[in-house]
Amino acid sequence: MVVAPSLPEYDALLVVSFGGPERREDVIPFLENVLRGKPVPRSRMEEVAEHYYHFGGVSPINAQNRELIAAIATKLRADGPDLPVYGGNRNWHPLLPDALRQMRDDGVQRTLAFVTSAYSSYSGCRQYLENIETARDEIGDDAPRVDKLRVFYNHPRFIQAVMAGVTASLAEIPTDRHSTTQLIYTAHSIPEMMAQNCQYVLQLEETSRLVTEQLTEQLGDFDWRLVYQSRSGSPAQRWLEPDICDYLGEVKQAGQVTDVVIVPIGFISDHMEVLFDLDCEARELCERLGLNMVRAGTVGTHPELIQMIHDLILERTSVVKRLAAGKFGPNHDQCPLDCCPY
Repeated sequence: MVVAPSLPEYDALLVVSFGGPERREDVIPFLENVLRGKPVPRSRMEEVAEHYYHFGGVSPINAQNRELIAAIATKLRADGPDLPVYGGNRNWHPLLPDALRQMRDDGVQRTLAFVTSAYSSYSGCRQYLENIETARDEIGDDAPRVDKLRVFYNHPRFIQAVMAGVTASLAEIPTDRHSTTQLIYTAHSIPEMMAQNCQYVLQLEETSRLVTEQLTEQLGDFDWRLVYQSRSGSPAQRWLEPDICDYLGEVKQAGQVTDVVIVPIGFISDHMEVLFDLDCEARELCERLGLNMVRAGTVGTHPELIQMIHDLILERTSVVKRLAAGKFGPNHDQCPLDCCPY
């Protein structure tokens, strides 16, 4: 007789994210949280603060996470497992210790965690695990146990959700210009030292390839390139390049591209780095260069993303197939001790 593997029981789902200010007075305290312990000049922090002030001091990320939490909760009530869904952030309210404290008070003993980052890196995965453990230590022995869901860069439903945004963007460009349209995938730059110790670049390239491959099957060939944005560290430290704005200059100088579709594949919601660095800076540059720019939407609460999160939950609560597209297979559930160091 074959005995089904024993799976842990879970009481809840915790959506873990970066957090962001929701009023002007929050901006500097928020950025101080983000940059604590990092060698970033005060002048750079104040420069980034101006990005938030440009939008009244309000980052859209918290509101978008509330929409995501509501969508996941609706899905779980409809299709099970009927878990309550909480939210906790790394850098701004609701902070992780407060979220876990509330969960403890509600009787939660063991929770799954969905981190709003699709890729493996220190800042996109391991740091969240460290933050969770720090929050649990702050609460004490009765803190809920937290098991993180795997990174999902190559989950077929994530690819479909990204592709939907790119397809909608391409529909804004006349078909006869598709041959001179380039897809530019963007992700948050990280220090080269960090990138050397993780699969961040490899995973981003794989996601970009998978999306482009499926688009090609439907719409024809497209040239594509992975670039980076939103560098925030010390000028003395080497970060992943090329920067999006530098690359747009190269595209214009080459003279073969009329239109660009910028795809913020490294982000799952339209938060500040997307709004300021792409919708403001990159768009203004494209207007000066004479390039037609269309920015693809992030996956947000696309039904395929919500179904993907449901799939990831079922992986950990039921015996179901672990889905993955491309050549690398599903990522591990439990990160090795030497995974993504900084």
